[in-house]
Amino acid sequence: MSELMDKICLCIERGKVDKKAPYPPDMMNQDGADEYAREAIKAGESPDNILAACNTAMERIGDKFSRNEVFVPELLMAARAMNGVMEHLKPFFQAGNIKTKGTFVLGTVAGDLHDIGKNLVSMVVEGNGWKVVDLGVDVKTDKFLKAIEEHPGCAVGLSALLTTTMANMAATVKRIKELHADTVVIVGGAPLSHKAAKEMGADGYAANPQETVRILNSLVG
Repeated sequence: MSELMDKICLCIERGKVDKKAPYPPDMMNQDGADEYAREAIKAGESPDNILAACNTAMERIGDKFSRNEVFVPELLMAARAMNGVMEHLKPFFQAGNIKTKGTFVLGTVAGDLHDIGKNLVSMVVEGNGWKVVDLGVDVKTDKFLKAIEEHPGCAVGLSALLTTTMANMAATVKRIKELHADTVVIVGGAPLSHKAAKEMGADGYAANPQETVRILNSLVG
């Protein structure tokens, strides 16, 4: 990677959003992901290279998270820094200048209003080159089905934090598979496990955002 790409990657990994951001303390008053992304675009750097730097950074922080070397606050700050870069890339996505890996429809299932885990997954997946369609929280089955029809070939992620909403998740997975058997469904959340996911008929279980990315990337080789 070029020096600018290295700087973007480091800022995302460390959670340095922009120059005025106080976190992390050892990077106080230094340029952050926002400034370096702007500089990179002005310098004519390829949007694909900038996205690749985001991918690398999120892979690094995701790997650290899976090894318990960093925790949710650090992952959230990295995701915020990555979002700062993505804001600069949005015009290129909209113009079709950046090719995404695919579409990921995501939502917290009916009866569950928790969104921290879902939001983390959304940010990390987007940072790894996927178009994310975030349906929000308390998402009923019909809303997932409508999104699948609007985005042919998409993968679907269902999130739940409450044990009491696992039945709703199972019902949604069953209905998706009845109507769209080829749609890949990934489930995640505190009450879930590989065993529970298999019993529901889901194609995969992700314990963390990076595992979601790993499963999604496996779909595109």
